Amino acid sequence: MRKKDDQKQKNIKEAVIKLTLEEGFHGTSISKIAKVAGVSPATVYVYYENKELMFQEIYLEYSEEIFDKLLSKVRKDMDGKELMEVLARSYYNYIQENEEIFRFVDQFSSCPALANSCGEKKGIKYLNRLLDEQKKNKIIKDIHNYNLNAMIFSPIKAIAINHCIREEDKLKLLKEIIIIIQSALLL
Repeated sequence: MRKKDDQKQKNIKEAVIKLTLEEGFHGTSISKIAKVAGVSPATVYVYYENKELMFQEIYLEYSEEIFDKLLSKVRKDMDGKELMEVLARSYYNYIQENEEIFRFVDQFSSCPALANSCGEKKGIKYLNRLLDEQKKNKIIKDIHNYNLNAMIFSPIKAIAINHCIREEDKLKLLKEIIIIIQSALLL
């Protein structure tokens, strides 16, 4: 068995994201991935058993990365207002700083082939526990976590991915939506 190389694997992941965003899942072949990554098709198979598993693993890795970035900013001593702001700003910043990765994860977040892996995500479990704790402590309203996540993150995403809005205007909108989220969700 051939030895794995971190740089080759990174190049493969970058190629998968680039090609998927340009050509979609079906237009992205192992041979195209290998060419863009600067490796042989056989090398791709050293890291990933097949194309479907490769997409699943890369999707899960980067979706967990998003949660890790969000949750790394959370502290136990935060009040509800600060928590909502930190989650919103962290999500916005992640999207701005990692646009291609975010678009890749977002594209596959509703993919049926990947949906069966939702329960495996540690990040969403931790976030849901955090929200449950906030509800139990009467800090945020007792709303289903699915709706809480939608109310917190969907408007942030809408602002962050809109390329027709100037950055300074996005920041004003972000500030405003944080206030709206806080008003809507906090007790």
